Amino acid sequence: MPPRRRLTPDQRRAEILDVGARLFAELPYDHVQMDQIAELAGISRALLYRHFPKKSALFAAIYQRAAESLRSEVRFEPDVPLAEQVAAGLDAHLEYFAANRNTVLAANRALSGDPVVQAIVYGEHAAMREVVLRATGVTGAVRETVSAILTSWLMFVHTLCLDWLENDSLTRDEVRSTCLGALTGALAALEDSPHPPN
Repeated sequence: MPPRRRLTPDQRRAEILDVGARLFAELPYDHVQMDQIAELAGISRALLYRHFPKKSALFAAIYQRAAESLRSEVRFEPDVPLAEQVAAGLDAHLEYFAANRNTVLAANRALSGDPVVQAIVYGEHAAMREVVLRATGVTGAVRETVSAILTSWLMFVHTLCLDWLENDSLTRDEVRSTCLGALTGALAALEDSPHPPN
């Protein structure tokens, strides 16, 4: 065990999250042991459990931090085309997914029944939908329709990315182009509708 260092509670918590994030990225969820995390963080099991009473609570904190970090990278600027910014946001997520494959699969497979983790997953969807929706500037009935399209698109992206990570059924570039094409196509179909929303 590394020598123990004096840290504030917030510093200690951040260090535990850093260690846990590395292990969950490297190993499947079931292979990560709290003992390993305590040892690598240079703390006792008792101290680890004071911060995080169970492994799923630690994982949820790690995933929440990652979601907040990703959201901070997706900022829409009025002078940049929306399509470019959506692509940049998607790229940020794909980069995280590729680097943290086991973490993403754990959140959506091993912990698919955990309400805390699932709230983070779907909270991320809702936050991304709202960011893009605000950037479109649409209002009224059109806003409601575009919101529904974005919700469906985010679920499509979610499902396709999980298949990519789990089965290598597509390349990362194929995932990217398919996701962007799906959104472009859905919005184009809305504009071409004989009864567009008023």
